[in-house]
Amino acid sequence: MSGASTMSARLVRIATWLTDPVFLRRALTHLLIFAAIIGVWEWAGRTGRLNDLIMPAPSAIAEALWRMYFVTGEVYWHFFVTLYEAVAGFFIGSAIGAGLAIAAALSLTFRRYIAPYAIALNVTPGIAVTPIFIAWFGFGWSSKIALAALIVFFPVFVNTLSGLLRTDRDTSELFRSLGASRAQTFFKLMIPNAAPMIFAGLKIAMTSALVGAIVAEFASATEGIGILMQRYAHKLDIAASIAVLLSMALMGLFLFTMMEIADRRVVFWQHQNRLDAMSRRRRRRWSGAAVAEPARA
Repeated sequence: MSGASTMSARLVRIATWLTDPVFLRRALTHLLIFAAIIGVWEWAGRTGRLNDLIMPAPSAIAEALWRMYFVTGEVYWHFFVTLYEAVAGFFIGSAIGAGLAIAAALSLTFRRYIAPYAIALNVTPGIAVTPIFIAWFGFGWSSKIALAALIVFFPVFVNTLSGLLRTDRDTSELFRSLGASRAQTFFKLMIPNAAPMIFAGLKIAMTSALVGAIVAEFASATEGIGILMQRYAHKLDIAASIAVLLSMALMGLFLFTMMEIADRRVVFWQHQNRLDAMSRRRRRRWSGAAVAEPARA
């Protein structure tokens, strides 16, 4: 099947899904509920039943969003700074957490001595070590990345270690009986078996990295989405503060969605539609190879 045919099939499936009566009914219900909430909220704000310093009207928040994104454009640089800090901290913390978890899974002695330190890192509140990290790494981006990496470390470490240690005993015996090497057992059995738990930890870690970066920005920063929100809050511009909060939520949703896409791509056997698509793709590849082989002969 060609790429154009595959795209056409996908578009047909999307159109079918969008026109499904059950989907339309649920979507309409959600939209009506959302519109009712916004309408009541706007009415309460315009009639003076809400204090603008506590809960501004949705129109004021929308105006603040428009100003930040399309008039001054000030949010973009701060958005990029926080996004960079969170993603860099995520990769550093995940690499350390996954590396130590793999070593702990392969060595009982290493696991016995590394686990208490990992637990100690987890029970230490991130906000408590923020001043120390600022003293160590300075007031720039490094301290925010370091705190994000610290918060990311534990969920990745625990989920990776738990997944690697939950290898089925019978399957392990089968690998040994077939003469599989330790490396083959690790890459062909332990990693695929642990992949769902690893990605569950990575999804938690990605949003935690954002939290760590913003907490560090609240403590000491000159740029970033956290410091932008702090500036508006100090000026009692609550509408702009909520607009920045919505931007934080958008950033968190974006990062989580990226991890969801990676999860569906890598751990495809956990998602039925991805498994079916992968099966069809491999079937076409093998069929093409089978047809090409006699032709070459």
